[in-house]
Amino acid sequence: MKHFFAILIAAVLYAANLPAQAPGTEASTPAPKTSAPAARSSGSSSGGRSGSSGTPAESSSFLGKDVPFFNPATEMFQWDGKNWNVANQRFFQARFEKYLNAPEETTEEDLAYQKLIRTILQKLAPDTYTPKNLDEAWRLLPQSSNYRIDANLCDAISDAVYSTWLARRNQDRLVFANQELEQQRKQHEWNAQMTAAHSSIANSNATSTSKDLRLQPHLQRLAEVNARIIANTTKREISEIQARIEFQALIVQFLVQRRFQHVTMATRFYRHLFADGGTSMKVGKDVEELLSKGTGMPPTVSTVDTVANEAIRDVREGVDAFKFLAEKNEMESATKRLSEAFIVGEYMPEIRTLPRELKRRALDFTQKANRLVSSLEVRDYTLAESLLKELEPMAKDLDTAQAHAAIETAKTICAMHLAKAKNAAISGDRDTLETEYREALVIWPRNPALLEFSTKVFTQTDVQQKIIAELDQLLSQRNYRQIYDDKIRFIAATALFPDRQEQLKSVLQDVQVVEEAIARSEEYAKHGDPYGAWENTERTFKQYPNDTKLNQLRTKLTVAAAEFVSGIQKAQQQEQKEQFGSSLSWYLKAQKLYPPSEFAQEGIARVVQKVFPTP
Repeated sequence: MKHFFAILIAAVLYAANLPAQAPGTEASTPAPKTSAPAARSSGSSSGGRSGSSGTPAESSSFLGKDVPFFNPATEMFQWDGKNWNVANQRFFQARFEKYLNAPEETTEEDLAYQKLIRTILQKLAPDTYTPKNLDEAWRLLPQSSNYRIDANLCDAISDAVYSTWLARRNQDRLVFANQELEQQRKQHEWNAQMTAAHSSIANSNATSTSKDLRLQPHLQRLAEVNARIIANTTKREISEIQARIEFQALIVQFLVQRRFQHVTMATRFYRHLFADGGTSMKVGKDVEELLSKGTGMPPTVSTVDTVANEAIRDVREGVDAFKFLAEKNEMESATKRLSEAFIVGEYMPEIRTLPRELKRRALDFTQKANRLVSSLEVRDYTLAESLLKELEPMAKDLDTAQAHAAIETAKTICAMHLAKAKNAAISGDRDTLETEYREALVIWPRNPALLEFSTKVFTQTDVQQKIIAELDQLLSQRNYRQIYDDKIRFIAATALFPDRQEQLKSVLQDVQVVEEAIARSEEYAKHGDPYGAWENTERTFKQYPNDTKLNQLRTKLTVAAAEFVSGIQKAQQQEQKEQFGSSLSWYLKAQKLYPPSEFAQEGIARVVQKVFPTP
């Protein structure tokens, strides 16, 4: 069976003119051969060895360097040192998809054609054959050739049969001519004998030369007749051999084209026309090697007929299996069975009459399965997951374990890299962020989470740039209070900018000092100590005079401790004017109002030092 499939697949590639050196090359389908049988014989005798002018002779033969071999377990076809996946080949896929989209051939014309073919085969069957049936079958061939699907192949059979009859008629004429020549030969032999005897009696003294001259015309004529008899016999034998070779070449051509019905018709005509035996085939070396090694028998007409009948049976079983599996929604196996049947018997009526809607189910599965393979190859796991959901209901026999495993593995690994990238973004590790994001992108390029993450990152980057610009503006304005109030925004924005982080840290520390001073002042005021609250605020104000909140509190406390504040300020003014007596008086007055006053104590100490300097 393996060799049987190899023969048929090799026939497909040979019919498509696919070179063995480029198994993936797509080729157009040649037009059916409609030339006379004599023209076919010249092409077939060479065994299909003709190739392009630039191809070496040893690699341009039909079979290459070895016999094709088909392994049904792996669906791999081995030929000439190269491997093909039969179902995954560009030429086959193109023809198969064209067939799946074509309408079923169930019109009246198609049914009439098949009826004619069945009638011809029935008339040529061994149990119903008569010379009359042979003539009637031959007359039906031109009618069959008028149909489009026949491609004029029945005309080729009709021409071959007619050529055989002409050859037989010519042979009969040659036999009759030889019979006439045989009579002439006998007459010339008798005349020569009589002439020789008469010459001997009439003139016994005649020389041998004169006797030879009398016999010469009869002997010459006798030699000419013998030569013509031998030539006619040779012509008759050559004519019969030529007719056989032409017919055998036509049969092989039909087998190569996978026209198995025409192979059966041609072999039946051949047996009836050459009923005296001689069914061994005279074919080229390559075709002989293919048929002999593929079938285990020498190439004969019966061998070819057996291969054709086996192919017809296999195609019918494949179509039945396809219909059954399609009903069970097992479209993976169904599509394989249909593709196997199609590659063997593309022109069989069982293949051509399948309903288009049923074939479209196989096409839909094939296209989605091919898209699934492509999506997994390019790591588009979102599309692959969607296709799996569509394929599983229509193909219950589809093995999706590997696809699911690939998708889930990619999701898990990609999620891990994304989590690391997010952590790196939060911590401000730009290098780790880029590395992890790149790894996640390689594993699943069209991951929706990647798009969401990158959108957030880019959006945050834009916002970050705006916040950084705002921070720079506030720093130039020394508006540290605004920076402190929005510190959370600024801390997040400066996560990836170490220099800005240092500036922000310094500002926040200063404002924190102010905040602590404000808190103490408010606590003093709450306990009825406005003088202490003002003094604490005033000391901080001298360090941070631009803080708005501190200024507001200072103004409020100045009003609350107006008398104390006025005394301190007047004392400081007199001290600056070097009116030390007056200054000392105001400091003492302020100290009387608020004895714990540090400002009064420090002012008194300074004035005393200036009036009574310590040696």
